[in-house]
Amino acid sequence: MGEKEIIGLLGLAVFFILLMLKARVAFAMAFVGIFGTFVLSLYVPYIRFMPYIMQYKSLLWENLANYNLSVIPLFILMGYLASHTKLAQDLFMGMNAILGKYKGGVAITAIGACAGFGAVSGSSLATASTMGKIALPELDKLNYSPRLSTGTLAAGGTLGILIPPSIALILYAIVVEASIIEMFQAAIIPGLIAVLFFIAVIAIQVRIKPEIAPASKPLTKEERNKALWRLIPVVLTFGSIILGLGLGLFTPTPAAAAGVFIIAMYGVYLRIRFGKGEGLTLDRLKQSLLETSVSSAMIYFILFGAEVLKGFFTRSGLPQAIAEWAVNVQMDPWLILISILIIFIILGFFMDSMAMILVVIPFIWPVLININGGEYVTASNAAFGMNLDELKIWFGILALISVELGLITPPVGLNVFIISKISDKVPMSETFKGVMPFFAAEIVRIGLLLLLPWIVLFMPRFLAG
Repeated sequence: MGEKEIIGLLGLAVFFILLMLKARVAFAMAFVGIFGTFVLSLYVPYIRFMPYIMQYKSLLWENLANYNLSVIPLFILMGYLASHTKLAQDLFMGMNAILGKYKGGVAITAIGACAGFGAVSGSSLATASTMGKIALPELDKLNYSPRLSTGTLAAGGTLGILIPPSIALILYAIVVEASIIEMFQAAIIPGLIAVLFFIAVIAIQVRIKPEIAPASKPLTKEERNKALWRLIPVVLTFGSIILGLGLGLFTPTPAAAAGVFIIAMYGVYLRIRFGKGEGLTLDRLKQSLLETSVSSAMIYFILFGAEVLKGFFTRSGLPQAIAEWAVNVQMDPWLILISILIIFIILGFFMDSMAMILVVIPFIWPVLININGGEYVTASNAAFGMNLDELKIWFGILALISVELGLITPPVGLNVFIISKISDKVPMSETFKGVMPFFAAEIVRIGLLLLLPWIVLFMPRFLAG
Protein backbone atom coordinates (compact mmCIF):
# COMPACT_ATOMS: atom_id res chain seq x y z
CA MET A 1 0.00 0.00 0.00
CA GLY A 2 1.47 3.33 -1.12
CA GLU A 3 1.50 6.77 0.44
CA LYS A 4 -1.75 7.80 -1.29
CA GLU A 5 -3.65 4.80 -0.05
CA ILE A 6 -2.38 5.27 3.53
CA ILE A 7 -3.65 8.87 3.51
CA GLY A 8 -7.00 7.60 2.21
CA LEU A 9 -7.14 4.97 4.97
CA LEU A 10 -6.36 7.60 7.61
CA GLY A 11 -9.11 9.80 6.16
CA LEU A 12 -11.57 6.91 6.44
CA ALA A 13 -10.55 6.39 10.08
CA VAL A 14 -11.04 10.10 10.84
CA PHE A 15 -14.49 9.97 9.22
CA PHE A 16 -15.61 7.08 11.43
CA ILE A 17 -14.21 8.80 14.52
CA LEU A 18 -16.21 11.93 13.70
CA LEU A 19 -19.36 9.84 13.30
CA MET A 20 -18.81 8.16 16.67
CA LEU A 21 -18.37 11.65 18.18
CA LYS A 22 -21.89 12.43 16.85
CA ALA A 23 -20.70 14.89 14.17
CA ARG A 24 -23.25 15.69 11.47
CA VAL A 25 -22.81 13.20 8.63
CA ALA A 26 -22.74 15.81 5.85
CA PHE A 27 -20.22 18.02 7.67
CA ALA A 28 -18.02 15.02 8.50
CA MET A 29 -18.00 13.96 4.84
CA ALA A 30 -17.19 17.45 3.54
CA PHE A 31 -14.49 18.05 6.17
CA VAL A 32 -12.66 14.76 5.55
CA GLY A 33 -12.99 15.16 1.77
CA ILE A 34 -11.58 18.71 1.68
CA PHE A 35 -8.90 18.32 4.36
CA GLY A 36 -7.88 14.88 3.07
CA THR A 37 -7.39 16.21 -0.46
CA PHE A 38 -5.33 19.09 0.95
CA VAL A 39 -3.04 16.58 2.67
CA LEU A 40 -2.83 14.52 -0.54
CA SER A 41 -1.78 17.64 -2.47
CA LEU A 42 1.14 18.11 -0.07
CA TYR A 43 2.51 14.59 -0.65
CA VAL A 44 1.46 13.73 -4.22
CA PRO A 45 2.90 16.13 -6.85
CA TYR A 46 0.24 15.69 -9.56
CA ILE A 47 -2.75 16.31 -7.23
CA ARG A 48 -3.71 19.99 -7.11
CA PHE A 49 -5.88 21.31 -4.30
CA MET A 50 -7.40 24.44 -5.86
CA PRO A 51 -8.79 22.74 -9.02
CA TYR A 52 -10.37 20.17 -6.69
CA ILE A 53 -12.05 22.90 -4.64
CA MET A 54 -13.20 24.89 -7.67
CA GLN A 55 -15.15 21.98 -9.16
CA TYR A 56 -17.47 21.92 -6.13
CA LYS A 57 -18.79 25.44 -6.61
CA SER A 58 -21.39 23.99 -9.00
CA LEU A 59 -21.74 20.50 -7.49
CA LEU A 60 -24.57 21.35 -5.09
CA TRP A 61 -26.58 22.88 -7.92
CA GLU A 62 -25.92 19.82 -10.10
CA ASN A 63 -27.40 17.61 -7.36
CA LEU A 64 -30.44 19.85 -7.03
CA ALA A 65 -30.95 19.91 -10.80
CA ASN A 66 -30.55 16.12 -11.17
CA TYR A 67 -33.83 14.74 -12.56
CA ASN A 68 -33.30 11.32 -10.95
CA LEU A 69 -32.96 12.95 -7.54
CA SER A 70 -36.09 15.08 -7.95
CA VAL A 71 -38.12 12.03 -6.95
CA ILE A 72 -36.81 12.24 -3.36
CA PRO A 73 -38.57 15.44 -2.18
CA LEU A 74 -41.76 14.31 -3.97
CA PHE A 75 -41.89 10.99 -2.11
CA ILE A 76 -41.06 12.77 1.15
CA LEU A 77 -43.90 15.24 0.55
CA MET A 78 -46.25 12.36 -0.25
CA GLY A 79 -45.40 10.75 3.09
CA TYR A 80 -45.96 13.95 5.07
CA LEU A 81 -49.26 14.66 3.31
CA ALA A 82 -50.42 11.13 4.07
CA SER A 83 -49.47 11.64 7.69
CA HIS A 84 -51.00 15.09 8.19
CA THR A 85 -54.24 14.29 6.36
CA LYS A 86 -54.63 11.23 8.62
CA LEU A 87 -54.43 8.73 5.76
CA ALA A 88 -51.95 6.77 7.89
CA GLN A 89 -54.54 6.65 10.67
CA ASP A 90 -57.21 5.49 8.21
CA LEU A 91 -54.83 2.77 7.04
CA PHE A 92 -54.24 1.54 10.58
CA MET A 93 -57.90 1.65 11.63
CA GLY A 94 -59.04 -0.09 8.45
CA MET A 95 -56.54 -2.90 8.82
CA ASN A 96 -57.43 -3.18 12.49
CA ALA A 97 -61.06 -3.71 11.50
CA ILE A 98 -59.89 -6.76 9.51
CA LEU A 99 -57.11 -8.17 11.71
CA GLY A 100 -57.79 -6.81 15.18
CA LYS A 101 -60.14 -9.62 16.19
CA TYR A 102 -57.30 -12.20 16.05
CA LYS A 103 -54.90 -12.93 18.89
CA GLY A 104 -52.14 -10.36 18.65
CA GLY A 105 -54.12 -8.81 15.82
CA VAL A 106 -53.44 -5.18 16.71
CA ALA A 107 -49.67 -5.81 16.65
CA ILE A 108 -50.07 -7.59 13.30
CA THR A 109 -52.16 -4.63 12.12
CA ALA A 110 -49.27 -2.33 13.08
CA ILE A 111 -46.88 -4.36 10.89
CA GLY A 112 -49.27 -4.22 7.93
CA ALA A 113 -49.82 -0.48 8.42
CA CYS A 114 -46.06 0.10 8.65
CA ALA A 115 -45.60 -1.76 5.36
CA GLY A 116 -48.36 0.26 3.69
CA PHE A 117 -47.21 3.64 4.97
CA GLY A 118 -43.54 2.79 4.36
CA ALA A 119 -44.42 2.15 0.74
CA VAL A 120 -45.66 5.73 0.42
CA SER A 121 -43.23 7.64 2.64
CA GLY A 122 -40.13 5.76 1.45
CA SER A 123 -38.53 6.41 4.83
CA SER A 124 -38.05 4.04 7.76
CA LEU A 125 -37.74 6.87 10.28
CA ALA A 126 -40.94 8.57 9.06
CA THR A 127 -42.75 5.21 9.16
CA ALA A 128 -41.63 4.48 12.73
CA SER A 129 -42.55 7.98 13.88
CA THR A 130 -45.96 8.18 12.20
CA MET A 131 -47.17 4.68 12.98
CA GLY A 132 -45.73 4.87 16.50
CA LYS A 133 -47.92 7.89 17.28
CA ILE A 134 -50.99 6.13 15.86
CA ALA A 135 -50.54 2.53 17.03
CA LEU A 136 -48.85 2.85 20.44
CA PRO A 137 -51.88 4.44 22.16
CA GLU A 138 -54.08 1.63 20.82
CA LEU A 139 -51.65 -1.05 21.98
CA ASP A 140 -51.30 0.59 25.41
CA LYS A 141 -55.08 0.85 25.73
CA LEU A 142 -55.35 -2.93 25.22
CA ASN A 143 -52.55 -3.60 27.78
CA TYR A 144 -50.19 -5.16 25.25
CA SER A 145 -46.75 -5.99 26.63
CA PRO A 146 -44.59 -2.82 26.32
CA ARG A 147 -41.76 -4.97 25.00
CA LEU A 148 -43.94 -6.44 22.25
CA SER A 149 -45.65 -3.18 21.26
CA THR A 150 -42.53 -0.99 21.09
CA GLY A 151 -40.43 -3.77 19.53
CA THR A 152 -43.08 -4.38 16.87
CA LEU A 153 -43.26 -0.73 15.85
CA ALA A 154 -39.49 -0.19 15.87
CA ALA A 155 -39.02 -3.26 13.67
CA GLY A 156 -42.05 -2.43 11.50
CA GLY A 157 -40.53 0.95 10.72
CA THR A 158 -37.62 -0.75 8.97
CA LEU A 159 -40.00 -1.96 6.25
CA GLY A 160 -39.92 1.54 4.80
CA ILE A 161 -36.31 1.14 3.65
CA LEU A 162 -37.07 -1.70 1.24
CA ILE A 163 -40.72 -1.70 0.17
CA PRO A 164 -40.93 0.46 -2.98
CA PRO A 165 -40.84 3.35 -3.43
CA SER A 166 -37.85 3.65 -1.09
CA ILE A 167 -35.46 6.60 -0.83
CA ALA A 168 -32.66 4.23 0.17
CA LEU A 169 -33.27 2.11 -2.95
CA ILE A 170 -33.15 5.24 -5.12
CA LEU A 171 -29.85 6.40 -3.61
CA TYR A 172 -28.31 2.94 -3.96
CA ALA A 173 -29.40 2.71 -7.60
CA ILE A 174 -27.81 6.10 -8.33
CA VAL A 175 -24.53 5.14 -6.58
CA VAL A 176 -24.05 1.87 -8.54
CA GLU A 177 -25.81 3.13 -11.71
CA ALA A 178 -28.58 0.54 -11.53
CA SER A 179 -32.13 0.85 -12.86
CA ILE A 180 -34.39 2.38 -10.20
CA ILE A 181 -37.42 0.60 -11.66
CA GLU A 182 -35.67 -2.79 -11.57
CA MET A 183 -34.58 -2.16 -7.97
CA PHE A 184 -38.20 -1.45 -7.05
CA GLN A 185 -39.32 -4.62 -8.83
CA ALA A 186 -36.69 -6.72 -7.08
CA ALA A 187 -37.72 -5.39 -3.65
CA ILE A 188 -41.35 -6.50 -3.89
CA ILE A 189 -40.96 -10.20 -2.97
CA PRO A 190 -38.26 -9.67 -0.27
CA GLY A 191 -40.47 -6.93 1.19
CA LEU A 192 -43.48 -9.25 1.34
CA ILE A 193 -41.30 -11.95 2.93
CA ALA A 194 -40.28 -9.45 5.63
CA VAL A 195 -43.94 -8.68 6.39
CA LEU A 196 -44.78 -12.40 6.62
CA PHE A 197 -41.75 -13.11 8.82
CA PHE A 198 -42.64 -10.25 11.18
CA ILE A 199 -46.24 -11.48 11.44
CA ALA A 200 -44.91 -14.97 12.18
CA VAL A 201 -42.67 -13.55 14.93
CA ILE A 202 -45.69 -11.91 16.60
CA ALA A 203 -47.85 -15.03 16.21
CA ILE A 204 -45.18 -17.26 17.77
CA GLN A 205 -44.64 -14.91 20.73
CA VAL A 206 -48.37 -14.61 21.36
CA ARG A 207 -48.82 -18.37 21.18
CA ILE A 208 -46.01 -18.95 23.70
CA LYS A 209 -47.15 -16.13 26.04
CA PRO A 210 -50.84 -15.30 25.40
CA GLU A 211 -50.85 -12.72 28.22
CA ILE A 212 -48.60 -10.31 26.29
CA ALA A 213 -51.39 -9.59 23.77
CA PRO A 214 -54.85 -9.42 25.40
CA ALA A 215 -57.84 -9.75 23.11
CA SER A 216 -59.18 -6.47 21.74
CA LYS A 217 -62.76 -5.29 22.16
CA PRO A 218 -64.81 -6.17 19.05
CA LEU A 219 -65.81 -3.19 16.91
CA THR A 220 -69.43 -2.40 16.41
CA LYS A 221 -70.84 -2.94 12.93
CA GLU A 222 -70.98 0.81 12.38
CA GLU A 223 -67.35 1.34 13.50
CA ARG A 224 -66.16 -1.55 11.34
CA ASN A 225 -67.97 -0.34 8.21
CA LYS A 226 -66.69 3.22 8.67
CA ALA A 227 -63.10 1.98 9.07
CA LEU A 228 -63.36 -0.25 5.99
CA TRP A 229 -64.87 2.51 3.82
CA ARG A 230 -62.08 4.90 4.83
CA LEU A 231 -59.54 2.17 4.05
CA ILE A 232 -60.63 1.68 0.42
CA PRO A 233 -59.32 4.99 -1.05
CA VAL A 234 -56.10 4.67 0.95
CA VAL A 235 -55.45 1.16 -0.40
CA LEU A 236 -56.31 2.23 -3.95
CA THR A 237 -53.97 5.23 -3.74
CA PHE A 238 -51.07 3.39 -2.13
CA GLY A 239 -51.60 0.21 -4.15
CA SER A 240 -51.72 1.96 -7.53
CA ILE A 241 -48.40 3.69 -6.81
CA ILE A 242 -46.69 0.50 -5.63
CA LEU A 243 -48.03 -1.70 -8.44
CA GLY A 244 -47.42 0.93 -11.09
CA LEU A 245 -43.79 1.29 -10.06
CA GLY A 246 -43.29 -2.43 -9.50
CA LEU A 247 -44.74 -3.36 -12.90
CA GLY A 248 -42.87 -0.56 -14.66
CA LEU A 249 -46.06 1.17 -15.84
CA PHE A 250 -44.54 4.56 -15.06
CA THR A 251 -41.23 5.97 -13.91
CA PRO A 252 -40.58 7.09 -10.31
CA THR A 253 -40.72 10.88 -10.70
CA PRO A 254 -44.13 11.07 -12.48
CA ALA A 255 -45.43 8.43 -10.03
CA ALA A 256 -44.33 10.53 -7.06
CA ALA A 257 -45.86 13.68 -8.55
CA ALA A 258 -49.12 11.86 -9.25
CA GLY A 259 -49.10 10.43 -5.73
CA VAL A 260 -48.69 13.90 -4.21
CA PHE A 261 -51.56 15.22 -6.33
CA ILE A 262 -53.91 12.30 -5.55
CA ILE A 263 -53.27 12.42 -1.80
CA ALA A 264 -53.65 16.22 -1.74
CA MET A 265 -56.96 16.03 -3.65
CA TYR A 266 -58.22 13.27 -1.38
CA GLY A 267 -57.26 15.41 1.61
CA VAL A 268 -59.23 18.32 0.16
CA TYR A 269 -62.22 16.01 -0.39
CA LEU A 270 -62.08 14.83 3.25
CA ARG A 271 -61.96 18.46 4.38
CA ILE A 272 -65.02 19.40 2.32
CA ARG A 273 -66.93 16.20 3.12
CA PHE A 274 -66.33 15.95 6.88
CA GLY A 275 -65.39 19.50 7.83
CA LYS A 276 -63.17 20.70 10.67
CA GLY A 277 -60.45 18.37 11.93
CA GLU A 278 -60.44 16.20 8.79
CA GLY A 279 -58.45 16.21 5.57
CA LEU A 280 -55.99 18.77 4.27
CA THR A 281 -56.07 22.28 5.71
CA LEU A 282 -53.78 25.19 4.83
CA ASP A 283 -51.92 24.74 8.12
CA ARG A 284 -51.35 21.03 7.42
CA LEU A 285 -50.22 21.79 3.87
CA LYS A 286 -47.81 24.42 5.18
CA GLN A 287 -46.47 22.00 7.80
CA SER A 288 -46.03 19.25 5.19
CA LEU A 289 -44.12 21.58 2.85
CA LEU A 290 -41.91 22.86 5.68
CA GLU A 291 -41.04 19.36 6.93
CA THR A 292 -40.39 18.22 3.35
CA SER A 293 -38.02 21.15 2.82
CA VAL A 294 -36.05 20.33 5.98
CA SER A 295 -35.81 16.60 5.20
CA SER A 296 -34.92 17.18 1.53
CA ALA A 297 -32.27 19.76 2.41
CA MET A 298 -30.67 17.28 4.80
CA ILE A 299 -30.58 14.57 2.13
CA TYR A 300 -29.20 16.88 -0.57
CA PHE A 301 -26.50 18.16 1.78
CA ILE A 302 -25.52 14.57 2.60
CA LEU A 303 -25.33 13.84 -1.13
CA PHE A 304 -23.09 16.88 -1.59
CA GLY A 305 -20.84 15.77 1.26
CA ALA A 306 -20.69 12.26 -0.20
CA GLU A 307 -19.50 13.65 -3.57
CA VAL A 308 -16.78 15.68 -1.83
CA LEU A 309 -15.66 12.63 0.15
CA LYS A 310 -15.81 10.39 -2.94
CA GLY A 311 -13.50 12.80 -4.77
CA PHE A 312 -10.92 12.46 -2.01
CA PHE A 313 -11.11 8.67 -1.88
CA THR A 314 -10.90 8.39 -5.68
CA ARG A 315 -7.74 10.51 -5.71
CA SER A 316 -6.27 8.43 -2.88
CA GLY A 317 -6.82 5.19 -4.83
CA LEU A 318 -8.12 3.44 -1.70
CA PRO A 319 -11.23 1.81 -3.26
CA GLN A 320 -9.15 0.36 -6.11
CA ALA A 321 -6.53 -0.90 -3.64
CA ILE A 322 -9.18 -2.64 -1.56
CA ALA A 323 -10.68 -4.25 -4.68
CA GLU A 324 -7.26 -5.53 -5.82
CA TRP A 325 -6.49 -6.82 -2.33
CA ALA A 326 -9.77 -8.77 -2.22
CA VAL A 327 -8.88 -10.52 -5.50
CA ASN A 328 -5.26 -11.21 -4.53
CA VAL A 329 -6.07 -12.85 -1.18
CA GLN A 330 -7.99 -15.51 -3.15
CA MET A 331 -10.73 -15.91 -0.56
CA ASP A 332 -13.92 -17.65 -1.56
CA PRO A 333 -16.24 -15.02 -3.17
CA TRP A 334 -19.19 -16.16 -1.05
CA LEU A 335 -17.13 -15.77 2.12
CA ILE A 336 -16.17 -12.23 1.06
CA LEU A 337 -19.82 -11.38 0.36
CA ILE A 338 -20.96 -12.71 3.76
CA SER A 339 -18.13 -10.76 5.42
CA ILE A 340 -19.30 -7.58 3.67
CA LEU A 341 -22.87 -8.07 4.92
CA ILE A 342 -21.58 -8.64 8.47
CA ILE A 343 -19.57 -5.40 8.18
CA PHE A 344 -22.76 -3.60 7.14
CA ILE A 345 -24.59 -4.90 10.21
CA ILE A 346 -21.71 -3.88 12.52
CA LEU A 347 -21.43 -0.43 10.94
CA GLY A 348 -25.15 -0.02 11.49
CA PHE A 349 -24.48 -0.06 15.25
CA PHE A 350 -23.15 3.49 15.06
CA MET A 351 -23.61 4.76 11.48
CA ASP A 352 -26.64 6.25 9.75
CA SER A 353 -28.13 4.07 6.98
CA MET A 354 -27.97 6.82 4.35
CA ALA A 355 -24.30 7.50 5.14
CA MET A 356 -23.57 3.79 4.79
CA ILE A 357 -25.10 3.70 1.33
CA LEU A 358 -23.26 6.80 0.13
CA VAL A 359 -19.88 6.15 1.79
CA VAL A 360 -19.44 2.39 2.13
CA ILE A 361 -21.05 1.15 -1.11
CA PRO A 362 -18.46 2.97 -3.34
CA PHE A 363 -15.74 1.00 -1.49
CA ILE A 364 -17.53 -2.34 -1.57
CA TRP A 365 -18.90 -2.28 -5.10
CA PRO A 366 -15.54 -2.49 -6.96
CA VAL A 367 -14.64 -5.45 -4.73
CA LEU A 368 -17.80 -7.32 -5.74
CA ILE A 369 -17.28 -6.59 -9.43
CA ASN A 370 -13.76 -8.04 -9.26
CA ILE A 371 -14.59 -11.17 -7.28
CA ASN A 372 -17.61 -11.86 -9.50
CA GLY A 373 -15.31 -11.98 -12.53
CA GLY A 374 -15.08 -8.42 -13.81
CA GLU A 375 -17.30 -5.84 -15.43
CA TYR A 376 -18.05 -7.81 -18.60
CA VAL A 377 -18.48 -11.27 -17.11
CA THR A 378 -21.44 -13.38 -18.20
CA ALA A 379 -23.73 -15.31 -15.87
CA SER A 380 -22.33 -18.66 -17.02
CA ASN A 381 -18.82 -18.05 -15.67
CA ALA A 382 -19.44 -15.47 -12.93
CA ALA A 383 -18.62 -16.34 -9.31
CA PHE A 384 -22.21 -15.64 -8.19
CA GLY A 385 -23.84 -16.99 -11.36
CA MET A 386 -25.14 -13.63 -12.58
CA ASN A 387 -24.04 -10.76 -14.79
CA LEU A 388 -23.18 -7.25 -13.61
CA ASP A 389 -26.73 -5.84 -13.85
CA GLU A 390 -28.20 -8.71 -11.85
CA LEU A 391 -25.39 -8.48 -9.29
CA LYS A 392 -26.27 -4.80 -8.74
CA ILE A 393 -29.88 -5.73 -7.99
CA TRP A 394 -29.22 -8.79 -5.83
CA PHE A 395 -26.47 -7.20 -3.77
CA GLY A 396 -28.51 -4.00 -3.38
CA ILE A 397 -31.38 -5.84 -1.74
CA LEU A 398 -29.02 -7.79 0.54
CA ALA A 399 -27.11 -4.63 1.46
CA LEU A 400 -30.24 -2.63 2.27
CA ILE A 401 -31.63 -5.39 4.47
CA SER A 402 -28.30 -5.43 6.34
CA VAL A 403 -28.32 -1.64 6.55
CA GLU A 404 -31.85 -1.58 7.92
CA LEU A 405 -30.76 -3.81 10.82
CA GLY A 406 -28.73 -0.83 12.03
CA LEU A 407 -32.02 0.97 12.67
CA ILE A 408 -32.94 -1.51 15.43
CA THR A 409 -29.54 -2.43 16.89
CA PRO A 410 -27.72 -0.69 19.77
CA PRO A 411 -26.15 1.73 20.42
CA VAL A 412 -27.69 3.92 17.64
CA GLY A 413 -30.89 2.08 16.69
CA LEU A 414 -32.62 5.21 15.37
CA ASN A 415 -36.03 3.53 15.13
CA VAL A 416 -35.70 2.43 18.75
CA PHE A 417 -34.87 5.99 19.81
CA ILE A 418 -37.92 7.32 17.94
CA ILE A 419 -40.31 4.78 19.50
CA SER A 420 -38.80 5.31 22.96
CA LYS A 421 -39.32 9.05 22.61
CA ILE A 422 -42.99 8.47 21.76
CA SER A 423 -43.44 5.91 24.55
CA ASP A 424 -41.33 7.60 27.21
CA LYS A 425 -42.58 5.29 29.98
CA VAL A 426 -40.99 2.21 28.39
CA PRO A 427 -37.23 1.82 29.06
CA MET A 428 -35.15 1.75 25.89
CA SER A 429 -33.63 -1.56 27.02
CA GLU A 430 -37.11 -3.12 26.85
CA THR A 431 -37.57 -1.89 23.28
CA PHE A 432 -34.19 -3.31 22.26
CA LYS A 433 -35.20 -6.65 23.80
CA GLY A 434 -38.49 -6.42 21.92
CA VAL A 435 -36.81 -6.05 18.51
CA MET A 436 -34.44 -9.00 18.97
CA PRO A 437 -36.90 -11.65 17.67
CA PHE A 438 -37.46 -9.46 14.60
CA PHE A 439 -33.69 -9.07 14.23
CA ALA A 440 -33.38 -12.87 14.20
CA ALA A 441 -36.09 -13.08 11.52
CA GLU A 442 -34.14 -10.60 9.38
CA ILE A 443 -30.99 -12.74 9.67
CA VAL A 444 -33.03 -15.70 8.42
CA ARG A 445 -34.31 -13.57 5.51
CA ILE A 446 -30.75 -12.59 4.54
CA GLY A 447 -29.74 -16.28 4.60
CA LEU A 448 -32.73 -17.19 2.43
CA LEU A 449 -31.89 -14.54 -0.20
CA LEU A 450 -28.24 -15.61 -0.19
CA LEU A 451 -29.16 -19.24 -0.82
CA LEU A 452 -31.92 -18.44 -3.34
CA PRO A 453 -30.96 -15.35 -5.39
CA TRP A 454 -33.84 -16.01 -7.80
CA ILE A 455 -36.24 -14.69 -5.13
CA VAL A 456 -34.75 -11.24 -5.70
CA LEU A 457 -34.25 -11.57 -9.45
CA PHE A 458 -37.57 -13.20 -10.33
CA MET A 459 -39.63 -10.01 -10.72
CA PRO A 460 -37.08 -8.05 -12.83
CA ARG A 461 -36.53 -11.12 -15.07
CA PHE A 462 -40.25 -11.86 -15.38
CA LEU A 463 -41.26 -8.27 -16.17
CA ALA A 464 -38.40 -7.89 -18.63
CA GLY A 465 -40.02 -10.65 -20.63
